Amino acid sequence: MQLTKENLSKLDFKKSDMLPAIIQDAATGQILMQGFMDQAAIEMTFEKGLVTFYSRSKQRLWTKGETSENYLELVSAHTDCDFDSILVLANPKGPTCHLGTTSCFGDAKPDLAFLAQLENIIVERKDADPASSYTASLFAKDLSRSCQKVGEEGVEVALAAMKKDNEELLNESADLLYHLTVLLQRSELNLKDVIDTLEQRHK
Repeated sequence: MQLTKENLSKLDFKKSDMLPAIIQDAATGQILMQGFMDQAAIEMTFEKGLVTFYSRSKQRLWTKGETSENYLELVSAHTDCDFDSILVLANPKGPTCHLGTTSCFGDAKPDLAFLAQLENIIVERKDADPASSYTASLFAKDLSRSCQKVGEEGVEVALAAMKKDNEELLNESADLLYHLTVLLQRSELNLKDVIDTLEQRHK
């Protein structure tokens, strides 16, 4: 069940004053960390829009990033069927782990997570120096160039499949996905918009 400010009372704090809270990257699906929330922590999370825990070591409320500024911006929060654990979807602003890594669980992540990471890289590089970044050079050219690249790569994918050359098919598919992501960004759209469209069709 999705949690809102209005239904936080449904959380079951009778078994324990603190509930485990798993934090998941809203874009990539990667699990970032696990902490504990008491009633005040979950309320503050909604109030500030930043993920806040009860720190057992500090013995106080602790907003992730309050020192490092690597905040976790709240997207949504959910509880399980027993109302005694919390799943938070968040947008990380920098590495989550104190060791400087994206996740406290190392490199464990869903297979498709890199697509969202690639999209973030493209966004970061769109305004870079075109001379030093192929991505930036695409954004510096007319939109028609990106449209042309998507068309070319689509044809290359089809030709590789017809030749039954799986290695070439993989390489051309990677090129197509990259250039399609660039084209979406140039059209002020993103991969989530495409996924939303697919989900609507599925329904």
